[in-house]
Amino acid sequence: MLANVAADIVVLTDFDWDQDLVALQAFADLLRERSIDYPHIFSLRPNSVLATGLDMDGNGWLGEARDRQGYGRFAGDNGMAILSRWPIAVAGVRDFSDVLWQDLPGATLPVWPDGTAFPSEVAASVQRLSSSGHWVVPVQLPDGTELSLLVWAATPPVFDGPEDRNGLRNRDELLMWQHLLDGGMGPAPEPFVLIGNANLDPADGDGLRREMINLLADARLVDTLPHSEGATRAADANHRGDPGLDTADWTGDGAGPGNLRVSYILPDAALDVVGAGVFWPAPEDPLADLLGPDGLAAGPHHLVWVDIGR
Repeated sequence: MLANVAADIVVLTDFDWDQDLVALQAFADLLRERSIDYPHIFSLRPNSVLATGLDMDGNGWLGEARDRQGYGRFAGDNGMAILSRWPIAVAGVRDFSDVLWQDLPGATLPVWPDGTAFPSEVAASVQRLSSSGHWVVPVQLPDGTELSLLVWAATPPVFDGPEDRNGLRNRDELLMWQHLLDGGMGPAPEPFVLIGNANLDPADGDGLRREMINLLADARLVDTLPHSEGATRAADANHRGDPGLDTADWTGDGAGPGNLRVSYILPDAALDVVGAGVFWPAPEDPLADLLGPDGLAAGPHHLVWVDIGR
């Protein structure tokens, strides 16, 4: 799949992190054996590494996956990584993963029915916003300029209770980028590409979709509207959005949300977008074999790509 798309830069979400990036380097070596060379790799510690010692989800138990700063069954679960043909300007990286949720302007934190902080004042006071991380990563392009990647992977807006902890956090993880582009976290990078897993569809599924709608309508970004024939052919009958834009293949038989658009590459409006798509071939396409007999060999998320000119 990666060989077919042949991207110059790849952002991976839900990639397990380790201190010395052994797994990521092994993955890059495996790709090199298949003639896909990414000499530059990058990753930072995800928030799933950080245990809190607190009950962060209000269920009365300690030490569970949801009691870390980001959901993690083990330290390093749900990490992110970058593979690049071009050098990464590590000295210029900005990591906003330690921003507290309560410190984000305009944030809405969960509360109990009586209006008190959920799950406790202490937990709310230490809760970071980022489920995995929010990174600004400059990549050095062949022409000597830089392109900044704005990388994140948000929590799914489900698996919680009436306090809507995950739904609110998912929305505010998007709000973080709006705040950054507004200059509220230092100089806004330019040019940039916002890239990652928002876990939020603007039309279907669960979640507070207004923030996603607002982001896609932001004049500073280009919604490239990446279609695929596979997603179009796998349309859910009860969904409102364009099925051809879906990026995740989840069951629609009542046991899951159906197919949704949750992964995004949104370039700076100053960039020239040449093309875009989702690697989700139609069933009869020979390339569909790369996804396995059930189409899920690489998981439910499909690769989104954007071709950018200068």
